Amino acid sequence: MSLSSHLQELRKKHATLSEEVEAAQRSPATDDLMITSLKKQKLKLKEEIERLSHSTV
Repeated sequence: MSLSSHLQELRKKHATLSEEVEAAQRSPATDDLMITSLKKQKLKLKEEIERLSHSTV
């Protein structure tokens, strides 16, 4: 897998997690730990995307 396709895949996962966080925040049945976990996953992906993006420059 090339770096650009890997970055594209990470961005898709980040966007999906973003949607999941938004949906979880709208749902009163979702507990805060679940939302926090999703946000942490999203942040890790963002950091990985930034790290890989800067290493290609």
